Amino acid sequence: MLKNELLSERLARASLEKRRNIETERKERIFNDKLRTIGVDKEALDEQVREKREQVEAAKKEQNAYDADMLRYGKVACIVDSRQMKEKRALEKAVVAYRQQYQHPEDQREYDLNDPSRIKKVEQSDAQMMPPGLVGEDPESKIRQQNQREQLREWLTQQQTEQAAERHQQELEEQRYDQSRVEMDNRAVQLQSLEIERRKAAAITTKDFNRSMAEEKRCQDKEINGRQSQFQGTPSTVAVPGLSPSSDRRTAPESLQQIIQIQKHQMEEKRRKELEKKHEEEWHDRVRLNSARTTLLIERQQARMNRQLRRDLDSANAQLAETHKQQKPDIKRGCIDDSFFSKFNTCSR
Repeated sequence: MLKNELLSERLARASLEKRRNIETERKERIFNDKLRTIGVDKEALDEQVREKREQVEAAKKEQNAYDADMLRYGKVACIVDSRQMKEKRALEKAVVAYRQQYQHPEDQREYDLNDPSRIKKVEQSDAQMMPPGLVGEDPESKIRQQNQREQLREWLTQQQTEQAAERHQQELEEQRYDQSRVEMDNRAVQLQSLEIERRKAAAITTKDFNRSMAEEKRCQDKEINGRQSQFQGTPSTVAVPGLSPSSDRRTAPESLQQIIQIQKHQMEEKRRKELEKKHEEEWHDRVRLNSARTTLLIERQQARMNRQLRRDLDSANAQLAETHKQQKPDIKRGCIDDSFFSKFNTCSR
């Protein structure tokens, strides 16, 4: 029976067996306590981790290859540079050797012995066969020494003039700086005196207010004590013959009227104290407001003085910079005339 089985049946049976195996594996995963507790596809996660590692390794290999290429290119650049330097040095040596071998002074046209005009080109000083003095003697040594001394004297005079100008400029700068410092100190003293006057005025105002409040408090205490002594001296009950004072609980009309008056007086005193407290708070608010206003005015004045001082310093610095710029040599300022070039080649040194 198995020998006569068709190919389609074998494929169908293999497919069925594969599905059964897949279902069995799925049941094992579903009914496994560990996998069910985790609640994720561990195989997929493992596959992701493996792919991530492969990506990291591939990136690392690519970076290593890039680094190797950079090192190789650097070595090649160093080799090419050294080769170019060697070729340049060899070329320079070849040029020097060629000049030493083929470009002698006697080979020039001026030294041509076959030149018909050679004698005409000789100067009068060169045509003399013998020097006027001894061998090696310079006939113009005195003139040259005199010119050197004159030039040295001119240089010394110029240096002294420049040093004097620099000292004078430095003295001017020190004077301006001292003047600016004195102005700043004077302004600081003015601000300090204004602050001291403001504090004195605030202290005097506070002192007068405290004195007036203490005097008013003393008068109030004196008045209250007088009223209390007057009330204590007035008899509160009237004795009735045959009747004990403690047996009658009713309040006498005179004492009731006095109690009403005292209550009214207490209410008035309370209102007066509240009013005084309100006036005192308003006075303190005015004092604080005046102090804040005075402080703000002083700060604004100080800010204006600082701005003015800053402008003065900026203008002084600008003037100093312009003066330094005017005192710079002509070669630094780009102004060069024929007198500058006449200073060169004036002596043999």
